[in-house]
Amino acid sequence: MNDSFVYAAARTPFGRYSGALSDVRPDDLAATALTGVLAKVDDFDPALIGDVVWGCANQAGEDNRNVGRMAVLLAGQPTFVPATTVNRLCGSSLDAVIMAARTVETGDAEVVVAGGVESMTRSPWVLPKPSRAFPAGDSALVSTTLGWRLVNERMPVEWTVSLSEANEALAQRLGISRERQDEFAAGSHVRAHDAWERGFYDDLVVPVPGADLTRDEGIRADSTPASLARLRPAFRSTGTITAGNASPLNDGASAVLIGSASAAGVLGRAPQARIAGRGVHAVDPQDFGIAPIEAANKALARAGIGWGDVGAVELNEAFAVQSLACLDAWGIDPSIINAEGGAIAIGHPLGASGARLVGTLAKRMAESGERWGLAAICIGVGQGLAVVLENAS
Repeated sequence: MNDSFVYAAARTPFGRYSGALSDVRPDDLAATALTGVLAKVDDFDPALIGDVVWGCANQAGEDNRNVGRMAVLLAGQPTFVPATTVNRLCGSSLDAVIMAARTVETGDAEVVVAGGVESMTRSPWVLPKPSRAFPAGDSALVSTTLGWRLVNERMPVEWTVSLSEANEALAQRLGISRERQDEFAAGSHVRAHDAWERGFYDDLVVPVPGADLTRDEGIRADSTPASLARLRPAFRSTGTITAGNASPLNDGASAVLIGSASAAGVLGRAPQARIAGRGVHAVDPQDFGIAPIEAANKALARAGIGWGDVGAVELNEAFAVQSLACLDAWGIDPSIINAEGGAIAIGHPLGASGARLVGTLAKRMAESGERWGLAAICIGVGQGLAVVLENAS
């Protein structure tokens, strides 16, 4: 088996729902990220691409019919460049990275591009077709932006609660206070703002043609625990989750260039990090927020290391409460998690988030010199994914 490595990463800025990227189609966002990551390699030869693996959670609108392949074509790549689209909901592009790594490790390709996209703004309303022609009653449009839709009646009710209700229950069960959640969320905004100010994201984020957005749109540099404490609970009248301590709805795309050790010669650049371990774990659907706990433990075991070896963690902040639940279970220093800000500030365009985590983690490790890092994400309907990176510098 070969080793697989992260060679480069790129992403668009993440826009807020109905914000600066709302006029941009998801396939165009995907093409922008794909073009951006390939531009990291001078005089890149498209013939090097063994495959493109792209994540997308929705696929109900303009992101239908294999949006990964659409991205390749819209990016102006030759028609001989193949592509597939995968769907593991919020973990789609982290799954794409895992699949790309396996393709390289088995020797099926030397270079694979992985990535993902989501336009939650442009996700459509859908109208289910009747099983018989011309029903006499009314029909309702269903939003595909987020969460369960068109639920099978055989699903247990406790499995199909909203994402927010699931995390309110988690906060209650684990005793994670509103104050802790607001403090965590405020820190995400501060760290993301500081990272942009010192230029950390300058070479990771590529502009979207036709859009007036140069930085992640959702970052609020003036967020404090006190200001977040003034927000009303969004889901339970006496709950702890607010619009301020949960990730927003977003639009964006991200991409990672994966290759073998020998690919360094043809790419003309050294790899950033080796993909050293992977883990997937599943729990009851309503407990999805804590699924990364065991996914990460499995990934570390497969890499042959423990939590004491890990110096950098990128954990997707779907909700502050589930992030804190994972942090508490791992028992690690909070300062190593999301040092450049997390999804509460940066945003969580579902299918794009996993590849964002990997690209950010690889750059963090290259700059800090940390040997081991981990990227993890929770996934609706009760799953978690994790990837361990080893610094290749």
